[in-house]
Order: sequence, then structure tokens, then C-alpha cells
Amino acid sequence: SKRDYNVLFETLDLTDTKAQKQAFSDTWSSISYIDTLNQIYDLNLDLYQLLKTLDKLNLSKSIISYLTTISIRIYCIHKVLKDTGSFYLHCDPTMSHYLKIVCDLIFGSQKDNFQNEIIWCYSIGGKSKKRFGRKHDVILFYTKSKKYTFNGQAISIPRKPKTHMKMGIDSTGRKYQEKTDKKTGKIYRYYLDEGKIPEDYWIDIETLNREAKERLGYPTQKPEALLERIIKASSNKGDLIADFFCGCGTTIAVAEKLKRNWIGVDISHLAIKLILDRLIKPYKNKEKRVKIRDSIEVNGFPKDIASAKELAKHTKKGRIKFQDWIVEVMLGGVSNPKKSADGGYDGYITFYKTEKQKEIVLIEVKSGKLGVKNIREFIQVINRQEADMGIFVCFEEYLTKPMLLEAKQEGYYSEEFHYDKIQIITIEDLLNDKLPQIPESTVSTFKQATKKFEEDNMQIDLTSNH
Repeated sequence: SKRDYNVLFETLDLTDTKAQKQAFSDTWSSISYIDTLNQIYDLNLDLYQLLKTLDKLNLSKSIISYLTTISIRIYCIHKVLKDTGSFYLHCDPTMSHYLKIVCDLIFGSQKDNFQNEIIWCYSIGGKSKKRFGRKHDVILFYTKSKKYTFNGQAISIPRKPKTHMKMGIDSTGRKYQEKTDKKTGKIYRYYLDEGKIPEDYWIDIETLNREAKERLGYPTQKPEALLERIIKASSNKGDLIADFFCGCGTTIAVAEKLKRNWIGVDISHLAIKLILDRLIKPYKNKEKRVKIRDSIEVNGFPKDIASAKELAKHTKKGRIKFQDWIVEVMLGGVSNPKKSADGGYDGYITFYKTEKQKEIVLIEVKSGKLGVKNIREFIQVINRQEADMGIFVCFEEYLTKPMLLEAKQEGYYSEEFHYDKIQIITIEDLLNDKLPQIPESTVSTFKQATKKFEEDNMQIDLTSNH
């Protein structure tokens, strides 16, 4: 789509306007896809020939690069899918016809493994005066073999009485309709309270509008009802659900609620943070929140000092990624979109002092050598921005007593809360789950989901691996 998708946050000046942070860029390189195409040559020759042929036609390079990028991922997903597993691919009508051919080549015979092209219809969205309103997406449903799970009764929808069928009530008082096969004379009876399996056009699930309670500010977020139907239909409790483009985690949240195990993958650390919050925050009980958090394994973030230093110093855009990891993942704040050298701040957190009064905590992150001068400069920034507190983050090896003394001399945040106004915390502290002292707030800097899961439906069996 060539769009940069953003997530909404509060602005630092706490006005009604919203700050945005890029969550992911929906673009595919028209150059790097050639390397991927060469990889596909060694994996699936038919798929390679399809993409190579399309590349020769009068199609835009963005279409070819997208199809190549997604094709190798579908190939890898098919490879790890169990023989009894199911695969669902959500797309829009601009790409669905190409992707159906791709899936046919990867999953094999349409007769055996193609199950449905589901048309998901909705009423929300833009309107056009130049064409018919575009109000549907496509969901392709494939299986790896004939042996797969499908729980039709679990997703049944109400059966409406049909005028051409005979209505009756049996001895138990249940309403039914009957019809007779004219050729065989066989009588078919349908009980209204049993419902029916949905057809392959879904008109009963709306897409999310901007005011939806479950919306997290993630632009491509899907409604939970959509994922609930899919997961209930194609899995049982304890089965494994995988979403390799998990975004803000709707699939993960629904899988957790339905007591499935799950794997979620996303390119953005911001998405991972949103998912963790989404899974944990509905619980008021701190002990239960800790247990659920401990049951979730997060891969891809630094887990020790060596990997933290590697991120800061030896990766592409390492310093920026390091700052974002500290601010957004470890501290739960928002990174300053204006990346600058000394004289600024790297992020911030807001909290409510009273029901209506918000306070600001600025965050400064340093990955290299430093001294008391850096603390003094940070204090000047806090005063200039009229912030209420400051958090200074660095490696333990660079922390000195003069730095601690300079910060201590700034005094407490307030008479009520004897928290240091300027707090220095090390990377080692954060990795050991030690956080700065900030007054508790009922509202987080990150926009939260307001919809709570029913606690008796949430998975708290900690013996299974998520």
C-alpha cells in the first residue's frame, strides 16, 4: 500500500491532538525482492515460474515485490503447519486473486486442500461516488490435508425459519422445520435451536470503527469476533495458534481467552509491548498478572547486558533502537519522535496526579561513557520543558557517585511522594525488573484497550507454553 501506519499516543503537551509513532511501513522493495525470488527458485519451482511470469507482464513492481515477499512467508508457514492444521489468509480484493493462485501452488490440490474463499462484509468505511462501495475483504481458508479440525457447532449462527418448509414441534417442545426430498422421499428435519454453520459470506461481523471499545489505535486491527469464529472453528482447547503478522495482538488475545496456546510474531517491538499490555492489564489481581506475564516468553529483546550492548553499538541504527527499547518496552513510555543529540530527551511517561491533573516524566537514555555534565544537562531540559520528574538510564559501569549526588540534590517529587525528582536507573536494574519510582496512575501513556476479558474465560494454566 506504500503507507506508513501509525499508532496514536498522547502528546507531550497533553493537548487534545494525538501524537503518532510509526508502527510499521507497508512497503516492499522493488529491488530486494529479486533476492527473495531467487530463494523461491530453490524451494518451489512452480511458484517461482508464476512469479517470474508475472514479473514479465505489465504489472507494477510493487505488486510483484509484495507477492514475492508474502509467497516465501506462506511457503514457510505451510512448512511448519501440522498435517492436521488449517491456514487462513486475510487480504483485500486487490490482491486476493493473485494470492489464491499462490496458495494453490503451495498447498496443492484445490480439491483436497482449498476449503473456502470467505467474503467478510461490513458497512463501516469510506464511500465513493465513482464506483460501488468497497465493503468487503477476502479470507482464504486452506488445510494441509483432508484430516483437519472443523467445529461447526461451536460457531453456529441462528437458523431463521424458511417459508417453504414445514414447521413443527416435537414431544420435548423443540421447534423444527422439515423438508422432503422429492426424489428419495427422505425427510430432513432441522431444529431451530441448533443453529447452522455460517455460509462463506459473513455479514454479521462489523469491522472496527474509531470509537470501538477494543480499539488500540492500531490501524489494521481486526475485530475479536472475526478471530473468535476462525479459532473456534479450526482448533480445540490446548491447540497451537500462530499469527506471524500479529500487530497489536487480536489473534493472540482471542487465543488466550479461548484457552489455546499461541505464538505471535511482529517486526515492531512496539507491537509486542501493546500485546503484553493487552494480555495482562485486564487483571486487577497483581499476583495473577505476574503469573501470566511469567508464562509468556518474549524472544528478540535483549535479555542480558551483552545483548543490550550489542543492540546499542553493533546493529543498524543501534542507538535509536536501543533508546526505543528502553523507553517503550522497559519503561512503558513513548519515544520522542525528534531524535536529537544532547540537549533534548529520548522519551516520556505521563501519569495522573489527581483525576484531572497529569504530570510528565522525561526520559534520557545513554549507551556510552558519560559524567556529571550529562546529568546537569538533563536537569536543564527538565526545567526548560517544565516536566515534573526525570529518569536517566545508563549502563552501570558508567555510573559515578558525582552523578548520583547531582541527581539527589534535586530533591523529592512532592511532600506526599518521597520519590527522587531525578532518578538514575541502570540497564542492569531494568533487566532485573527494578523500575523507577513513579506515582501510580489509572491511565497509561499508551492507549489501552478498555474491553476486559471475562476472568473465567482467560487462560491461567501456566503449565503450558505460550
